[in-house]
Amino acid sequence: MVNQSGSVLQRILRSGSSIAVAMAVMSIATYGFTMIAARMLGPGSYGALVAMMNTLLVVSVLQLGLQATAARRISSTPDHVAQIEQNILRVTWRASLVLGVVMLALSPVVNQVLRLDSMPTAILMALIAVPMTMMGGQAGILQGERRWYPLAVLYLANGVPRLLIGWALIAWRPDEFTAMVGVALGQVIPVLVGWWTLRHTRQPGIDTTDHRLREVVRETLHNSQALLAFFALSNVDIIVARNVLDDHAAGLYAGGLILSKAVLFLPQFVVVVAFPTMSTVSERRKALTRSLTAVALLGAGATIGAAVLPELAMIFVGGAEYAAIEPKLWLFAILGTFLSMLQLLVYAVIARQGQHSIHLVWVTLACMVALGLTTTSVSGLLAVVIGADAVLFAALLAVSYWIVRHPAPVQETAPRTTEAAAA
Repeated sequence: MVNQSGSVLQRILRSGSSIAVAMAVMSIATYGFTMIAARMLGPGSYGALVAMMNTLLVVSVLQLGLQATAARRISSTPDHVAQIEQNILRVTWRASLVLGVVMLALSPVVNQVLRLDSMPTAILMALIAVPMTMMGGQAGILQGERRWYPLAVLYLANGVPRLLIGWALIAWRPDEFTAMVGVALGQVIPVLVGWWTLRHTRQPGIDTTDHRLREVVRETLHNSQALLAFFALSNVDIIVARNVLDDHAAGLYAGGLILSKAVLFLPQFVVVVAFPTMSTVSERRKALTRSLTAVALLGAGATIGAAVLPELAMIFVGGAEYAAIEPKLWLFAILGTFLSMLQLLVYAVIARQGQHSIHLVWVTLACMVALGLTTTSVSGLLAVVIGADAVLFAALLAVSYWIVRHPAPVQETAPRTTEAAAA
C-alpha cells in the first residue's frame, strides 16, 4: 500500500498537475504579499509599491520571451537540447545583465515618472530585473523538457519566499523601500533553485546553425514583443479609465479589474503545460483545442459564480466601498475569460513562430484606446474593451485553426517555417 501510494504521488509530481498546484500556491502567495503590503504600508507607500510592481510586470516580458524561446525550441527539436540549453543560458545571463544596466541607467527617469522620491528604491528595481530575467531562461528549459516537478518547485520558490521575507521586512520597517528589498531577496531564491536543477552539464550533441546565439536572440526579441503586445492590451484600459472617468468611477473600474485579473491568471497553468505540446507540429491542433476548452470552462465557472454569488466576489474585489460595481462583476469575469483565452492564442502564435498574427493585437490595442477615449461611463468602457477583445479572439482563433488545419507528421527543425511566413 505504501509503495502504491508513493508511486501515485510520484506520478502526480511528475505530471502537469504539480504545475497547477505550484502556480496556485504562487498566486496565493503573491496575492497575500499584496494584501499584507496594502494593510501595513498605508495608501501612500502602497501606491508607490504598486507602481513599481506594475513597471516590473512590463519589464518581465523579456523573462517570458526567454522562457517561451527555450520551451519552444527544446520541444520542437529535442535532439538538440544540449546545444539549446547551453545557448539559452548564455543569452539569459547576457540579457539579464544588459537589462539590469539599462534599468540602472533609467533609474532617475523611473524615480521621476513614478514619483518615488527615492533613488535607492528606483535602483532596487534594476537589481530585481536581473534575477527575474534569469529565471525565465531556466524555467523555459524545464518547461521544454516537460520536467514538471522541478518547474513546480521553481514556481513555488518564486512566490512563497517573497511572502515570508517581504512580510518580515515590512513588519520590521513599513515602507516601500523595505518592501522592495523583500521582493529582491525573494527573486534570488528561484534562480538558485534553477541553477541547482540545471547544474549538471549535458554532453554536447549535434551542432546546428538553427540554434546558435544569434537565432536565439532573434526569437527571444520576437517573442518578447508579442508578449508585450498582450500585456499592453490587457492593461491599457485602466489608463483609459483614468483619463475618461472621474476618480470614483475609475476606482470602481479598477476594482472590477481585480476580478478580471484573477480570472486571467486562474488558468495560467494550462498555458504552461500546453505550450510545449503546441510547439510540436503533429500535436499542436489537439493541444490548442483541449487547452482552449479548459480555459473556457474555467472562465465560464468564474462568470457563473460572479453572477450567482456577487456578494462573495465582492470580498475579493474590495468590499463595501465598491458596491456600485457589484451588478457588473459577471461582465468583468467575461472580460477576464476573453483575456485568458487570448493569452493562450498569443502563446499558440509564439509556439508556431507566427510573424504577422501579433500585428492584430497591436491594431486591436490602438482601436481599443481610440474607442475607449470616447466613452463616459464604466459600462461604456467595459463594452468597448470586451467587444475589442472578442473580435480579436475570433480573428486569432480563425487564423490559428486555419494554419494548423493540416498537422505535419514530421518534426520541426528550424525556428522559422512556412507556417511562420504565413502567420
